Amino acid sequence: MSETNIFVLGLDDANLRTLRRVPGAENYRYHQLLTQADVQEGEIPIADLIDRAVADLKAFDGEIGAIVGYWDFPVTTMVPILGRRFGLPTPNLEGVLKCEHKYWSRLEQQKATDAIPQFALVDLDGDPKPPEGLSFPMWLKPVKSFSSELAFHVKDEDDFADAVEEIRAGIGRVGKPFQYILDQVTGIDIPPEIANAGALAALAEEEMTGQQAATEGYVHDGEVVVYGALDSLNYPDSSSFLRHQYPSQLPEPVVEKMLDVSKKVIEQIGLNNSTFSIEFFCRPDTGDVRLLEINPRHSQSHAEIFEDVDGVPDHYNMIELGLGRRPNMPHDKGKYKIAAKWYHRRFEDGVVKRIPTEEEVQQLQRDIPGVEVDIVPAEGQRLSEMDAQDSYSYELAFVYVGADSEAELQDKYQRTIDSLKFEFEEV
Repeated sequence: MSETNIFVLGLDDANLRTLRRVPGAENYRYHQLLTQADVQEGEIPIADLIDRAVADLKAFDGEIGAIVGYWDFPVTTMVPILGRRFGLPTPNLEGVLKCEHKYWSRLEQQKATDAIPQFALVDLDGDPKPPEGLSFPMWLKPVKSFSSELAFHVKDEDDFADAVEEIRAGIGRVGKPFQYILDQVTGIDIPPEIANAGALAALAEEEMTGQQAATEGYVHDGEVVVYGALDSLNYPDSSSFLRHQYPSQLPEPVVEKMLDVSKKVIEQIGLNNSTFSIEFFCRPDTGDVRLLEINPRHSQSHAEIFEDVDGVPDHYNMIELGLGRRPNMPHDKGKYKIAAKWYHRRFEDGVVKRIPTEEEVQQLQRDIPGVEVDIVPAEGQRLSEMDAQDSYSYELAFVYVGADSEAELQDKYQRTIDSLKFEFEEV
């Protein structure tokens, strides 16, 4: 049987490891289309990235079976642009843009559900003020960003002013290339309020409280399928993720409400032939659910934990959709009852003087079954110069753990980070 050539935008070693374990992978040949650094680090020269990707695909001596990606912008918009260019099954660009532009997304969400916070657009020109009708504390974030980059929790007008200055200074990295896409698209009816706001504005939203959670799903030929719900737990007194764990341990009525809201908003937005991930705040005591944001891609952070519990990494759904097929994701066929991706973080800046060696990591993984570790920074790197970090912490390692209980999950993680030897020079 001949191999199917699958091009993956920003393919990296950690996800290639997982992609090689999806059903049918023995018949796939994965090709890197641009590097992870190209699509995630520094400025995003979107026009050049598209041109380079097109040139590489045109130069390929063989049949292209699919073009896929699991990273946030610019990958989410490049996949449909390239897919349409080469006549392949692909997400619809209009649905992707409605998800990606946070203000446009909120306008669509409120047509389908009341499970959203109060929100208002903030024009960063002139002397921005907190919007009328919103009270402190609130969140201020660009209308286009990722990984909680430039998202600030503001408690008063001084915080608001400080956040505006920081957003102004950094918004161009993602906002300008996203504006390029908005300016270039044809055949898509962009509402006047979105065209006027552009991609260099900010969104203010009322503070949401409770436990964070998420759903994962896909759309195939207009059919919305939500195949999993998971919990996103933070470090104590922090907005930084500690771990994502699957399946969700929230009460069943809360999970069912997340699934219902997910289906309604995706149908309203009209996203099609795409995976998606939706983040929520939930209140188990009241049953209240509030939608945080919609990502028009599945989360690559969750691939291993779905594999641990269901037996197949959910990269499988992305591949099946990219090949024009309806996915058939299994459930409860994995080795473990519960799994998590943990974020080992440092909350102070510093220069990395030592990271765990490859041999140390491999020995650790042999000693603790069900554990995989990916180190994030490089030796000599200053933590505050890493890209795609949240506004309050720095990632040191991703720790994937499969277990049969939450207690075992936590024990394996603690044993792991106790064994990871990092050294820093304070700055």
